[in-house]
Amino acid sequence: MRWVFRLIGLLIVIVVVIVGSLFLLPGDRIARIAADQITSATGRKVTMQGDTKISFYPVLGVSTGVVEVANAEWSDAGPMLRADSLKIGVEPNALFGGDIRITGLEMVNPEIQLERAANGRVNWELGVEGVAPSGQSGGSSGAPAQSKRLALTLDRALITGASLKYTDHGTGEVQDFRNMDFELRWPSYDGTATFEATLRPAGEAVRISGQLEQVGQFIDGAVTGVAAKLTSPGGSLGFAGRAGLQPQLEGRLDVDIASTPGFMAGLGLGAVDVPKGFGRSIKGSSQITLTDDMRLSLRDLALALGGNQIAGGADIMLGETVPRINAQLNAGALDLSSLAGADSNGGGGGSGSGGGGGDSGWSKAAIDASALALANGEVALVADSVNLGDLKLGKTRTLMTLDRSRAVFGLRELRAYDGLITGEFVVNNRSGLSVGGNMNVSGINLETFLADAIDVSRFSARGDSTLSFLGSGRSVHAIMNSLSGKGSVKTGRGVISGFDLDRLMRSGDMTGGTTVFDEMSASFTMDKGNLFNSDLLMNLPLAKATGKGRVGLGARDIDYLFTPVLLEGENSRGLAIPVRIRGPWANPRITPDLEKALDLNLKEERKKLETKAKEELNRAVEKKLRVTPEEGQSVEDAVKDKLEERAKRELRKLFK
Repeated sequence: MRWVFRLIGLLIVIVVVIVGSLFLLPGDRIARIAADQITSATGRKVTMQGDTKISFYPVLGVSTGVVEVANAEWSDAGPMLRADSLKIGVEPNALFGGDIRITGLEMVNPEIQLERAANGRVNWELGVEGVAPSGQSGGSSGAPAQSKRLALTLDRALITGASLKYTDHGTGEVQDFRNMDFELRWPSYDGTATFEATLRPAGEAVRISGQLEQVGQFIDGAVTGVAAKLTSPGGSLGFAGRAGLQPQLEGRLDVDIASTPGFMAGLGLGAVDVPKGFGRSIKGSSQITLTDDMRLSLRDLALALGGNQIAGGADIMLGETVPRINAQLNAGALDLSSLAGADSNGGGGGSGSGGGGGDSGWSKAAIDASALALANGEVALVADSVNLGDLKLGKTRTLMTLDRSRAVFGLRELRAYDGLITGEFVVNNRSGLSVGGNMNVSGINLETFLADAIDVSRFSARGDSTLSFLGSGRSVHAIMNSLSGKGSVKTGRGVISGFDLDRLMRSGDMTGGTTVFDEMSASFTMDKGNLFNSDLLMNLPLAKATGKGRVGLGARDIDYLFTPVLLEGENSRGLAIPVRIRGPWANPRITPDLEKALDLNLKEERKKLETKAKEELNRAVEKKLRVTPEEGQSVEDAVKDKLEERAKRELRKLFK
């Protein structure tokens, strides 16, 4: 805003010099003299080309051809200001003393170059009304330049077809705005000014309108009332409050954006793909305060983000290289399913070994985590519930610490599936996206959790668990296929639906039913998207079961072997009938492993049969070969001795 008034001040100097010469000199000499005097007043060389024309009716005024104002001496970007023409209208009594009342000011196709040097100097500080060139203190005494009040009013200023280029040589930032129009009405120096600007950063019109109270005091550095509204394709922003040049800002901000991508594109900020529930549309308000150290405070914040509601407050340090945020936010039902790739249309991953389950696999859609680099800081969030797509959470209290593209979510309280989860969850995008965490779970309902997490709905129990994990990749599919880590689980009484182990062991019947168990425990490891377990122990009323196998977290399949053993009693003995669960999560096959059952249950019988067969074979050999083993000698050794003796007899015959 400061540069706008500096430029207006420059135009005022031009007006004063030209108007003062209206009746004294021909037009061409007016241009030369005016240029010299403006150069002396501003410290910048000014040139006017073409004829300078004077008009007396219907408006007293003067017009020039091309006007150029030189840039700061340290710049090599060309003129700071160049316009095709300049027209000025004044009231006649301005020629006889008193305030200068400009009835009209028009500049056509101005090109403005604004620059900030690497050492912080700026080129828009001019020697206007006591301000030294380039913003330096004036005079040999070293005293700072003093601003003087300008005896000026402006009925209407009109700038059309303007272009502005801002270059920061320290950061390398370049901003280019073209085809801008600007209109200002300022009838009283200490009164209210109204303004309207039209920008076209991306082709479509973006309009800024509003008013500034007590303009004279604002120019002198005071804080005064201001109201402004920015309207872009897709929505609008409105502000009403107080502002100063320092900068200082305090008031109410209203947001009404129907399409955030359209709004941002209209401002020339490029296409923005906003996840659902994170502000595809925004409507709300906040009390805002901006101090001269670029600290932005938001209070009484209330936003509707196209599906999510956020309330609370925040402090944002905009003056740092990367903005720093400290926020306290509250939400009702928070929907984050779009971040988890819940609407899986990437397909492809499929079920591993089982096939045919109708499982489309984890989403392969790319996850854009670039937003983690936009700020640093801490955000405390309290939500009534959180929807993560596949997983549904209840009451949630978390503290997110964001530092250089790495977000750590401290889980202070996370109610989920009738249980409590504590620990931390990490999302790291410093050198590729990765997720990890360490969690402790108590009292969780495994039936609903496993159904949501891995589409397994046959297991019902409450349990406690520990888990540490790490995965990486640019999609949910890649992350799930890279998971590594370890954990354990322990439950109380529960039910497995789909088969009855007791009936299976007693009669071999696999036609459905349920298995009730008293308790279960297991530990597991994870590697390359597969979970491995080898120590499952399940206690049933009349049996026990062990288990081992693999669960494909990435492939969404399972290959697991249960081995239930009927407990020995007075009238029964142990009987083990292994059950193999194999196939996709959505439709696994559950079958008895007969080969394994024979191996486990008939081992002794097989040994007896092998011994009996061997004895029968030995008797047949003895009879056929007429061999009688000596005491302690095996049949094999007896046969060998007899063959050796026969071979010796045959050899002796050769020498007789």
